[in-house]
Amino acid sequence: MSSKRIDALHTALTHLVLEGGDLEQIAAEVARVLAVGVLFCSTDGRERAAAMPDELRETLADADLFDPTGRFRVERASRRPLPVGEGQVRLQPVVAGGSDLARMVCFVPDREPTPDDVYALERAATVAALLITREQAVSAVESKYRGDFLRDVFVGRAGEPEYVVEHGAALGWNLDRPALVIAAELDPPGPDEAVSSRIRRSWQERFFAAWRQVTESYDRTVPTVEFSAEVVTLLPVPDHDEDPERGYAEARATLRRLVTDVSGDKGGGRRPFSVGVSRVVRSIGGLPDGYAQARRATEVGRRMNGGGSTTHFDQLGIHRLIALIPDDRELQAFAAEVLGELAEDTDEARDLRTTLQILLDTNLNVAEAARVQFFHYNTMRYRISKLERILGPFSADPHLRLNIAVALQVLQVRA
Repeated sequence: MSSKRIDALHTALTHLVLEGGDLEQIAAEVARVLAVGVLFCSTDGRERAAAMPDELRETLADADLFDPTGRFRVERASRRPLPVGEGQVRLQPVVAGGSDLARMVCFVPDREPTPDDVYALERAATVAALLITREQAVSAVESKYRGDFLRDVFVGRAGEPEYVVEHGAALGWNLDRPALVIAAELDPPGPDEAVSSRIRRSWQERFFAAWRQVTESYDRTVPTVEFSAEVVTLLPVPDHDEDPERGYAEARATLRRLVTDVSGDKGGGRRPFSVGVSRVVRSIGGLPDGYAQARRATEVGRRMNGGGSTTHFDQLGIHRLIALIPDDRELQAFAAEVLGELAEDTDEARDLRTTLQILLDTNLNVAEAARVQFFHYNTMRYRISKLERILGPFSADPHLRLNIAVALQVLQVRA
C-alpha cells in the first residue's frame, strides 16, 4: 500500500469524523481500503462496531476468538499478531491522552499485513480515538442527565407519576410497567491489588458500558444508569394477570442471562461484581423502596456469600433485620454475650460453630448431625455436652436456641 493511499485513507477518515460519522463508517472505510475485516470493541472485547463479513466472522469463531456471549477474546491477540488459517489477526490499541479507549481488531484472511498496512491501522486508530473521545464527552453529559433523573425518582423528588412516566418516555424508557430494581457493584480489589483511582474509574466505565450494552440488546426501553460506584437497571417483569409468579420467574431467568452476558468468560480483564435485586415494583411510587431493597441485597449478599453473588431481597430473611442495625459494636456485643468463647476468631471456635450450626439445621437430630460432619455418634454427643457447658442448655431451651441462631447469623453477616 503506497503512502499516498495511506494519506488518502487518513484524510477520508478525518472527514468522516468532522462530518459526524461513527465507528461503523470508520470500520467500513478501513475494511474497504485495506481489504480486511475490521472490528472495534471495548478494551475487554465487547463489540462496538464492525465491518466484518460473515465468512470472516465465522473463521474467527472457529478459531475460538469469540466467547459464548460474543465477546472478542482480546487477551489472545493482545501481545503479538495471531495467525488464523492463512491470515493473521492484529489488535491495535485505540488510545488518546493516556486513556485506553478501545481496540481495533483487523483480520487479514489470506496473508500477513504489510508494514504499510500496519501503519495505516495505526493512523486509523488515531482517528477512531478522536471519534470515541467526542462520543464519550457527549455520552458523559447524557449519562449524568439520565442518572440524575432516575436518582430523583428514587428519592421521590422527580414529580408526579404521570410526569415521571412521560419524561422517562422522552429518554427512551418505559417506566409504566412492573419491574425489578437491579443494583450491581464491582467487588473491591483484593488486598494484594494496588490500584489507582484512574484504573478504578476505567473499570467502572467498562462495567457500566457492558451493562448498558447487554440490557439494550435485550430491550432498548430498559433504563440502565450509573451512580458513581454502582449500575442500576429497571428490569421489566412480564405481566401475567392470571399467574403473577410466572412473570416473576421469567424476569429472574432474564436477569440470570444478563448477569452471565455481562460476566462473559471473565477474560479481557473482567472484574467480578455483586448484584442485588428488589421485590417486584408495581408503580412509580414503589421505586424508592425498590432501590433501597436492591442496595440492601447487594450489601448483605456480599457479606454472606462473598463477591460475585446475585442476591434477591426476598432471600435475605433474618439478615434483612441484622443489616438494618447500623451499630456494628452492638451486634458484636450481642454475639459475644450469647456465644461466649465461640464468638472468638480461632480455629477451635470456628469448628465448634460449624457443629452448632449443623445441629440447628438438623433440628438437634444427633444422628443426622453426626452423619453430616462424618463424626461418630458418641463424638457428636461429646461435642453437644461441650457446647452446652459454654452456651447453656440450648437443646432444652427454645428461646436460647433462637438467640444462638441469630448470633451465628450476626457473625456470618458482619464477618
